[in-house]
Order: sequence, then structure tokens, then C-alpha cells
Amino acid sequence: MSMSINISELISTPFKEETFEVPIDMEAYESMGDKFPFRKKENLVLTVSNIGTRKIHLKGHWQGELGIPCDRCLEEVAVPLAVEIDEDIDLSSEDSDEDADNSYIEESNIDTDALINHEILIRFPMKTLCRKNCKGICLKCGKNLNLGECGCDRTSLDPRMAAIQDIFKNFKEV
Repeated sequence: MSMSINISELISTPFKEETFEVPIDMEAYESMGDKFPFRKKENLVLTVSNIGTRKIHLKGHWQGELGIPCDRCLEEVAVPLAVEIDEDIDLSSEDSDEDADNSYIEESNIDTDALINHEILIRFPMKTLCRKNCKGICLKCGKNLNLGECGCDRTSLDPRMAAIQDIFKNFKEV
């Protein structure tokens, strides 16, 4: 069950401001069928301000650390994430509900897990490497090449030469 902040009183009181510190209940960030576990996560600190007729301002911060597999060798990498939130939201505009960036607000509640999920999606790294010179895995046996050589023959042939590959196997070096 995710934590939500009820802002109904704040919406009805002009220029009221309130700060909340709430835990994030998610155990993992989920995206496109993949789960990335949280290794660390702090409480979300969020200040909600009424800035006019059905308009609010969100300002806050959150830090956490996700376990994301290296794109080359698949070893889990600790990726720190820092989220800074600073945005105005018009609660009266209901015409663009489907593609709204504020899908984490429903009626007078802010779903904090959905808010953090949305912010992580925006900041999710395009490429994750355990180190710059990661060697990856062997394409034949799957061994992590950072841990040592596997002994497989990894000479790659130009695919356009595959038809005559067998001819060269019959020749012996002189």
C-alpha cells in the first residue's frame, strides 16, 4: 500500500503551505517488466503550497540508490539517484488527464510512490556500466570476462564471408 498525502485542506485554504516527510514504500522500481531493487532510500521531503485557485506548488527532494544490472556483464551496480522536485500544478485542468505528468495526483491526494516512480523514470540512466572498461560476457558461454578469460574461440568473422568460411578451415599455416 503506497503512502498518500491528503491535500484537501491545503487546497481550500489560500496561500497555505505545509511540509511533509513521508517514507517511500516501494521495494523496487518497475519499468517495462523489469524490477530494479532499492538498495537505499530516504524519506521524501515535500513542501506543498497553495498558490492560487486550484493551483499548487510542489518543492521537495529525495535520494535513493537502485541496483541496476551492468549493460555489458550483467553484474548489479549501485546507482545513486537524487530527485529534486520543483513544479506548479493546475488542479482545475481535467482536459488532459490521460497524458498529464501529474498522474500521481488523484482528487485531493498525492501518491508519493507514484510521484517518486515518475521522477525516477525521468532520471533513469540510459546506460549503466560497472566500470568504464567492462569487458562484458562471452557470447558463447556467458562467462563474465571481467573475472577472467573463458577459453572460447572468440574470433569473429565478417558475416559476408560465412559462405567461404569452411574453405579457410581446411588450409594449414605454413
